Amino acid sequence: MATVDSSVELEGATAATGDGLTHSMRKNGRFVNPWPEWCFPSATKGMKMMWKFATGSGDQSNIPSQEVLDTTLPIVTPDFSSPVPEDGMKVTWLGHASVLVQFENISVLTDPIFSQRAAPFQFMGPKRYRGPPCSVQDLPAVDVVVISHNHYDHLDYNTVKDLHKRFGEKLCWHVPLGMSSWMKGMGCENVVEQDWWQEARVKDREDIKVVFTPAAHWCKRGPTDDNLVLWGSWCVIGRRSRFFFGGDTGYCHGFKEIGQKYGPFNLAAIPIGAYEPRDFMKNQHVNPEEAVQIHQDVLAKQSLGIHWGTFKLTFEGYLEPRSRVKEAMEAKGLKVEDFFTLDHGGSKVITIPQTEPSIEKETAT
Repeated sequence: MATVDSSVELEGATAATGDGLTHSMRKNGRFVNPWPEWCFPSATKGMKMMWKFATGSGDQSNIPSQEVLDTTLPIVTPDFSSPVPEDGMKVTWLGHASVLVQFENISVLTDPIFSQRAAPFQFMGPKRYRGPPCSVQDLPAVDVVVISHNHYDHLDYNTVKDLHKRFGEKLCWHVPLGMSSWMKGMGCENVVEQDWWQEARVKDREDIKVVFTPAAHWCKRGPTDDNLVLWGSWCVIGRRSRFFFGGDTGYCHGFKEIGQKYGPFNLAAIPIGAYEPRDFMKNQHVNPEEAVQIHQDVLAKQSLGIHWGTFKLTFEGYLEPRSRVKEAMEAKGLKVEDFFTLDHGGSKVITIPQTEPSIEKETAT
């Protein structure tokens, strides 16, 4: 189990290390967002949000019946049998922030959740209104899982248990600082714990590099464990293919740094949902316009919209993220088809031109 902790413990707003990158920070043993403009919603806003959820005040989600959803937000059976082209990547959306990306003979799974509820218990908490398009048993061989943070809709106990039961130590888990003990408690030993900007090579695949990178968010699973675990985004870089996973995040300058250091990316998976009401969600979740800005910041050639259309977490219209991404791309004069969405279980092949740069452009670690 590999672990490198390069986080900075100080009482400032930024971590100055001389490399021009924003590094993770801790205060009093707990991680904090290093951007001066970031702040957690006040207790007053939190109470107002709880009241709105309890009463439905301001809720514009308008989630219809399953019959209507089958037309507006279909679930299709994933096609895992079709081959991945040698000159491309194949991406399959499994709902919420769960994505299977296949390229260069490796399969990467992001923030997997196949449970019906994003909660510590399956009898209460946010419930899916669109079920998973497949089960863990239906998946093809998975080599790497990347976890962005420890919230229940991104780190799911039952899914981790099922993945470990099926793949055992053949499956390598790349997780943020502070999460390895939880993974070990689940029986997972093939775990690589990483800090922001830390690079790791995939075991037996030295040509594949996995990098943990910044995001603006927070962590919590219990009453007293606030921010004991880091949060972030991920880059998976092969010889010709580059994939960026945004995880769960508010907007921050870190995405420009990621693009400058590791871009351009052939494919990015960027969150587009769970953003209203804005006064409460802004620093935690990007809206579609900010998602398009991340698409530009990380120099993504194509992006998949994720973190929407699965769990009712916030108040925007359930289809609004999809339409607003299109409008935001049009407003910036960008090709609408370069930031796409998929049906639950749907796939897309991304072709990579022969002239694409290789992993060798980065300094070996």
